[in-house]
Amino acid sequence: MQQQDTGRPLPLAGVRVLDISQVMAGPFACMLLGDLGADVIKIEPPGSGDQTRGSMGFKMKGADSLGFINMNRNKRSVTLDLKSPAGKEVLLKLAKEADILIENYRPGALRRMGLGYDVLKEVNPRLVYTSISGFGQTGPWADRPGFDLMAQAMSGVMSVTGYPDSPPVKAGVPVADIGCALFAIYATLSAYIGAKNTGQGQHVDAALFDAAMAFGVWDICDWWGTGKPPQPLGTSNKMTAPYQAMASSDGWFVMGANNQKLWVQLCTLMRREELLQDPRFSTISLRLANRPALQDELEKTFKQQTKDYWVGLLLENGIPAGPILSYPEAFGSEHAKARNMRMEIDHPVEGKVPNIGFAVKLSGTPQQVRRHPPLLGEHNDEVMAEIGLDGPGIERLRAQGAFGS
Repeated sequence: MQQQDTGRPLPLAGVRVLDISQVMAGPFACMLLGDLGADVIKIEPPGSGDQTRGSMGFKMKGADSLGFINMNRNKRSVTLDLKSPAGKEVLLKLAKEADILIENYRPGALRRMGLGYDVLKEVNPRLVYTSISGFGQTGPWADRPGFDLMAQAMSGVMSVTGYPDSPPVKAGVPVADIGCALFAIYATLSAYIGAKNTGQGQHVDAALFDAAMAFGVWDICDWWGTGKPPQPLGTSNKMTAPYQAMASSDGWFVMGANNQKLWVQLCTLMRREELLQDPRFSTISLRLANRPALQDELEKTFKQQTKDYWVGLLLENGIPAGPILSYPEAFGSEHAKARNMRMEIDHPVEGKVPNIGFAVKLSGTPQQVRRHPPLLGEHNDEVMAEIGLDGPGIERLRAQGAFGS
């Protein structure tokens, strides 16, 4: 179910965005802008388009994957061969009228093609030009190919993920990609507000590596304070215990008695008052020092009942707890339904297709799905007309290879 239109314009109505990106971080960032009302024009290579159209997740009956469809709603598609003079001519015309450009080419690639920020700012001084890359536009690693896995590994994230003495484990979701998209959007919109005030845009340099490092603020500060590099702890927390996954008679659940009051309440509720007298567990620091023994003691009782029993009992008594849900279970929950975290959108080839719901809700200007994820090159003529190119002009560019062979 989509949120209802209140009649007020969306916050980014009238803002034009050029999306020159593929795969995840760039397209996801641009979709968020489109959800908030921006006119997002997705510039794609002729032929195959965004590489995720055919290679990201479940393949639909048409040409596009479900992964592509879930990261490219509220956009229009134009195919341009940016290596051709005619394609560059069109992009420069588009950039002259744009407010924001987001790209995720390898650092320096667009500059070498004559389409870097130094060129485009002369065409449009107020343009906010955002570059998303694995390791940023500067530094000794800038030229490396950068993907989420490498960013997690090289930023320190993987060093604290998983269990002690286990093989390396990445986060189960692409935290560097999505985190970078979110940081890029906050910086891009800030720069856009600045450009509205001053008439001067700027170059935003967003990196998966930097985003992943920023996510480590808690662990990094612990290292700076103690001088000891943090280690993986599974589901546990380095600051308090018990605060982790626990085994029950039929599976796992999570719980947290993360202060002394809740610890006393937990032991009383479990009828394990003797734990309150155990010198190994009398304070938070001692419970942290003796965490394996603490878990063993608690699971002796937790394994006597089901996970649903314990989650219900703990919540009834004010102790944080929750089930560990699969995606089908999470989306099937009444809470996810109430939060509209799954919606169906119309697609010209696929019909109704599932999309993840809007991750934030705006009361006055709720986001809308105004456009289906575009077919490749669907809006070539429409967008060309908007920048003053008529039929003969479009045919000239087409003959010169602007839109591909």
